[in-house]
Amino acid sequence: MSELKGLRAVVTGGASGIGAATARLLAHRGAEVCVLDVAPRSVTEPLHGCQADVSDDASVRAAIQAAVTAMGGLDILVNNAGISAVGRVEDNPDELWHRVLDVNVLGIVRTTRAALPHLRASRHAAVVNVCSIAATAGLPQRALYSASKGAVLSLTLAMAADHVREGIRVNCVNPGTADTPWVARLLDAADDPEAERAALDARQPLGRLVTADEVAAAVVYLASPAAASVTGIALAVDGGAQGLRLRPVAGI
Repeated sequence: MSELKGLRAVVTGGASGIGAATARLLAHRGAEVCVLDVAPRSVTEPLHGCQADVSDDASVRAAIQAAVTAMGGLDILVNNAGISAVGRVEDNPDELWHRVLDVNVLGIVRTTRAALPHLRASRHAAVVNVCSIAATAGLPQRALYSASKGAVLSLTLAMAADHVREGIRVNCVNPGTADTPWVARLLDAADDPEAERAALDARQPLGRLVTADEVAAAVVYLASPAAASVTGIALAVDGGAQGLRLRPVAGI
């Protein structure tokens, strides 16, 4: 499949999980892809790997410039890098609030800011932010994480409005709980990982976690010229959790 042939993409946090699945699928569809990650050692050909910390502006600017130099330009930016936090509003110290917001929100600001001059030169410019169902649904024990993703959703809409007349589309994908190494670490830390896994499966009407590949497919669609008339939307990939309210199964 080569519908993205000739396009150049950057994926932040692309060394594992949803980011890695997205980078692989972009490349499979014909794009040249550079992964920006704090630990890009696992990135292999045909992907390029660049070390970058999205909480450091100089690091981001250097990595974007390196990616553009290596690929000859930039058409697609996927802002995927992010970190999590568990707890209610009272549970996390100020330092963690600052850290999560710095990575999850300002990380998108820094990367997009560095990429914009190059995206403006593209005929197929697209930005896709990886948000979360936590931006639109109240999830327990996710106050800080949800606040950061709510900001990502609002930022996506504002960016879409700001840049639509420059020919730059901006959208986001809202995954439900995804079967990634990140979620695996959360499960490992639970008192009863098996029961917690069952609860997470049951929270999504499909009865299972979404996969990284399923989220990647949504990201790549929004990034591609096939979505040329799509901007300013949040595409949920959540097993129906956002919109469906099923009745309990009889006898359960």
